[in-house]
Amino acid sequence: MSPASVEIHPEDTLLEENEERRVIDPTSRDDPRFKELVKVLIDWINDVLVEERIIVKQLEEDLYDGQVLQKLLEKLADRKLNVAEVTQSEIGQKQKLQTVLEAVHELLRPHGWALQWSVDSIHGKNLVAILHLLVALAMHFRAPIRLPEHVSVQVVVVRKREGLLHSSHVTEELTTTTEMMMGRFERDAFDTLFDHAPDKLSVVKKSLITFVNKHLNKLNLEVTELETQFADGVYLVLLMGLLEDYFVPLHHFYLTPDSFDQKVHNVSFAFELMLDGGLKKPKARPEDVVNLDLKSTLRVLYNLFTKYKNLE
Repeated sequence: MSPASVEIHPEDTLLEENEERRVIDPTSRDDPRFKELVKVLIDWINDVLVEERIIVKQLEEDLYDGQVLQKLLEKLADRKLNVAEVTQSEIGQKQKLQTVLEAVHELLRPHGWALQWSVDSIHGKNLVAILHLLVALAMHFRAPIRLPEHVSVQVVVVRKREGLLHSSHVTEELTTTTEMMMGRFERDAFDTLFDHAPDKLSVVKKSLITFVNKHLNKLNLEVTELETQFADGVYLVLLMGLLEDYFVPLHHFYLTPDSFDQKVHNVSFAFELMLDGGLKKPKARPEDVVNLDLKSTLRVLYNLFTKYKNLE
């Protein structure tokens, strides 16, 4: 702990004895991954709340009073919270936040989330706490977004001791990997393959390309790139029809999807066909396949390969 040497906003120096304030180091704010995380979360909130005509521009300024968080949670959880609609007083705002956060904790606690926020930190416009909360909500509700992985920030902790301000730096991890945040800690052969045997990856890809083309060729279709050609879900749907020997009516899926949502619809529909065919629910999320996540795509195709590899 050394006397404060970083530039600190005047408001952040108005501390009581032994009180602590946390601010993000300016260099972390300029980090492209941090900026991307903030942008993805703002776009997601605005997407969810489009019918409410709420537009969030700045997380700390727009979320601290609980109003937007209340609407967001109500929309995501499809439940109404028993809170006053508009509250101007600090006490009213904190009471609203208390109710909203208690509802969040009920949802998240059983899944082992570390609750790295509080009424005071959110109301105090602590951006790190707000980001922790939003990341947890996005993961819990399986938001159709891709959060940048391994985002960390340097936080300056300022504390007043004997009338002097002292500061120290700590690193706060905001995101890890999508899989870990989704709570899917069980590793499988593909994790090992990616981490320890990338040379064998090309062999697996080759086998899967051969397998899918054996069937897709019947429709005069050919796959050369696993990463991209399954991302819109069309080939996945057609492949399921070929493997299970039925025609998939075209009105059930988008043959030429042109939006993220249409692609997610296609991949989700293909997953339903897999379940109907007696396969286990894929470990991947449809959004991961659409977002060109190779590991997720390989898992889905390998699932099919193991069941249908001997099918002519």
